[in-house]
Amino acid sequence: MSRPTLFDAHADTLGRSHFETVASLLTFLWPRGYWNLKVRVAIAIACLIAAKVTNVYVPFLYKGAVDTLDSDAAIIAVPVAFVVAYGVARMFAQAFGELRDAAFAKVGQHAIRTVALATFNHLHALSLRFHLDRQTGGLTRVIERGTKAIEYILSFTLFNILPTLLEIFLVCGILLVRYDFRLALVTFVTIAGFISWTVGVTEWRIKYRREMNRSDSEANTKAIDSLINYETVKYFNNESHEAARYDSALERYQTAAVLSKTSLSLLNIGQGAIISLGLVIVMILAGRGVADGSMTLGDFVLVNTFLIQLYLPLNFLGFVYREIKQSLVDMEKMFELTLIDPEVKDLPNAKPIVVNEGEVVFDHVSFGYDPRRPILKDVSFTVPPGKSLAIVGPTGAGKSTIARLLYRFYDISDGAIRIDGQDLREVAQGSLREVIGIVPQDTVLFNDSIAYNIRYGRPRSGDEGVHHAAAMAHISDLIDSLPDGFETVVGERGLKLSGGEKQRVAIARTILKDPKILIFDEATSALDSHTEKEIQTNLSEVSQNRTTLMIAHRLSTVVDADEILVLDDGKISERGTHRVLIAKGGQYAAMWAKQQEAARRERELEALSTSE
Repeated sequence: MSRPTLFDAHADTLGRSHFETVASLLTFLWPRGYWNLKVRVAIAIACLIAAKVTNVYVPFLYKGAVDTLDSDAAIIAVPVAFVVAYGVARMFAQAFGELRDAAFAKVGQHAIRTVALATFNHLHALSLRFHLDRQTGGLTRVIERGTKAIEYILSFTLFNILPTLLEIFLVCGILLVRYDFRLALVTFVTIAGFISWTVGVTEWRIKYRREMNRSDSEANTKAIDSLINYETVKYFNNESHEAARYDSALERYQTAAVLSKTSLSLLNIGQGAIISLGLVIVMILAGRGVADGSMTLGDFVLVNTFLIQLYLPLNFLGFVYREIKQSLVDMEKMFELTLIDPEVKDLPNAKPIVVNEGEVVFDHVSFGYDPRRPILKDVSFTVPPGKSLAIVGPTGAGKSTIARLLYRFYDISDGAIRIDGQDLREVAQGSLREVIGIVPQDTVLFNDSIAYNIRYGRPRSGDEGVHHAAAMAHISDLIDSLPDGFETVVGERGLKLSGGEKQRVAIARTILKDPKILIFDEATSALDSHTEKEIQTNLSEVSQNRTTLMIAHRLSTVVDADEILVLDDGKISERGTHRVLIAKGGQYAAMWAKQQEAARRERELEALSTSE
């Protein structure tokens, strides 16, 4: 099932009743294009009908055995035949139920897979702004609970609620046709009272489940945030502070869970009282029928057996309804995610970008994350094919924003950004990001092997390509020195590697991608001077004959750029080569002098500490 079809089926879920939501979920029972799953659904329904018909027929065999034993001319062979048939019928009823579940298992799992994948793809389609505002821990819990609730609702709606309702009407019909209408009336009223009590109390107590979910997501988010920032917690000796925050969320969950459990006990007591009252009244009516001769002893047993068989699934129906209500609550947040519109969308006729030369043009570009606070103001520049352009300036000037706009993580407010004359808003985003490679300031690696992290630049690349990229990034010697070589796991966010090692992995990953356009987003600003020089050499080698955009704070890393732009308060204040800007004696020259003085003092301190 395609993603749009899935979302179209649920587009107005939150504005509809729960029963309509359940009805919309039934589309998963007949997935378009999956004939093997449709066959499984048909087999499951056939087994369901067979199981219910067999189950309703079982009490008649029991009645036959009792009536035979109660007669004056009882023949032992006849009751044995009834008893054997009774046992075989019950066995077949159970077997049909198990076959039904086995046939439907793949349908339910396919539904979970479809929804989980569609939600995952939708989250990746959402804007960077959405992910910066969201907390990953709570998000993963929402998806986990929502996708599992889908299977629960599908299986229990089809195989518990509907069959139980069918059996209720069959039993009431048999009691009405064969016996006193009062038996059918009492049975129906009892069932209606049971269902009304269950629905009413469940609606009242559902608020506790919502609070449990909210507190659970909050606790999970805080736990993940704390563990991801393990070093920061240790740096500031804040273990007790983190534990207190986590315990606060757990306490709220505990309170809601206790209220949910106690209200459940009230629900169960009411259900038991309603069932018991109905059972007593029916048994009294049946007993009177036996006494006045209108019913046999077998009929008395038949009615009793019917009610026992009916009340058992009916009691389970109450449990299923409660769980479905809870599952619907679990799905609400997930559906809210699927209803969020991507901020950046491809046009309906968007075509793949075609890059031959790699010229990058910013044409009077303006942009702000918040309309009230513009970041870039009428910025224009051109990076000729194969040339390098550096962008420098103070923190907050908008340097990294330019890289995000080039990747089209956001759409600009005014102006245009073009690559080889093609407006980025008119090309497919996927193709755009294929032709751009980036080495970011903060390289975050996956908790996997070094080989996997390098291969991420081109997932289908073989080992030879990975090894070549590692050699080009001058990281082969380090990898060879590790006990597990390329299979060394780098840890969460690459924390087992040093800053310089992570940057080299990032460079190797970009080399393997082999992009037409390169972005170095302050790629060496967090490194020491020695490592910075080594990495800078790597970057110079990688950028040969590629259009390169360098975003830097340290001016020493951009002195060889073909052109340097000084960005200040969202505007270009100066532009030119390093030599031209120094000779100009403006803002760039002042920044250069300040950084050179800082570097001189650092060298003096190093020399002093060495001599001591």
